[in-house]
Amino acid sequence: MTPLRKRMIEELQLRNLSPQTARIYLNAVERFARHFHASPEHLGPEQIREYLLYLINQRKISANSLQVHRAALHFLYVKTLKQPWFDDQIARAKRIPRLPDVIDAPAVANLLNRTANLLHWTIIATLYATALRLDELLHLQVGDIDSPKMVIHVREGKGRVPRDIALSPMLLQRLRIYCRQYRPKQWLFPSRQLANEPMDQRTVRYLCRKAGQRVGLKQRIHPHLFRHACATHMLEAGADLRTIQHLLGHADIRTTARYLHVSARMIQAIQSPFDALPLSPLAEEQESRRA
Repeated sequence: MTPLRKRMIEELQLRNLSPQTARIYLNAVERFARHFHASPEHLGPEQIREYLLYLINQRKISANSLQVHRAALHFLYVKTLKQPWFDDQIARAKRIPRLPDVIDAPAVANLLNRTANLLHWTIIATLYATALRLDELLHLQVGDIDSPKMVIHVREGKGRVPRDIALSPMLLQRLRIYCRQYRPKQWLFPSRQLANEPMDQRTVRYLCRKAGQRVGLKQRIHPHLFRHACATHMLEAGADLRTIQHLLGHADIRTTARYLHVSARMIQAIQSPFDALPLSPLAEEQESRRA
C-alpha cells in the first residue's frame, strides 16, 4: 500500500464514510493514477480534465458516473492532499435524472419459480420482498431478522443511517427453510471463500443475470432491479409515498417520487382532459376526409 493510499483511507475513516463509498473513491483514484502511470501527487488540473474527457469520450460513462469520479478526485485533492480544488478548470457535470427500470410481478414470479438453487432463490426473494440495496442485503446478519417483532433491522443503510422495515411472513417462512439447510452463523449470506465475510457483490450480480437468462428475458436482470420492482408494485397496490420512502431509506421524498413516473397502472389511470370535452361525434365520411 502506498503512503498516499494509506492517507486517503485514514481521511475516509475520519469522516466515517461508508465502506462502499470508500471502496468506490479508492478504486476511482487508483484508475486515475494507473491511466497516467503516475502518482496523483504529481498530477494536476490538466490531467484531471484530460482523464474526465477520456471517461466521457472513450469509456462512454454516464453523467452520473462521471460525477462519482469527479467527487473521488475532489476528495483526494482537497481532503487528502490538502490542495485547493480547480473549480474554474474542472466543470461539474450536470446530473441527468433517470427513471427506474422496472420488471413486472409475473416476471419476478417466473424468475423465482425457475430458480432451483435454494441460496439463489432466497437472495432474489429477499431483494424483491425488502427492496434492499445490494450492499444492505449483504450486510444483513442472522440476528437482524427479528421474527418476534416481524421486522428486519437494516444496520448498514446508505449514509450509515439504520432503519427497520417490515418482514414479510412468507419471506420469513422461506428464510427459515434456508437457514435450516445452510446454517449461516453471522452473515445471512456468507462468503464461501472468505471466512467471516459476507458474500461478494459480483456473485449476486452474476446469479441475478443468470436467472434472467434462464427464463429468456431480454431485459438485463440485476439486484437493483428488484428494489425498483418492489417500490413500484407497492405504489400500485396503494402504499403511500412516505411509507415507500422509509422502506427504501431515501433521505429526500423527491427520489421516491420517481416511481410515480414508471407505474404503468397509475399512468393508465390518468384521464386526459380531452376525454371530458363535450364534442359532437364525427360522421364516418368526415373522419375519412380528415384522415
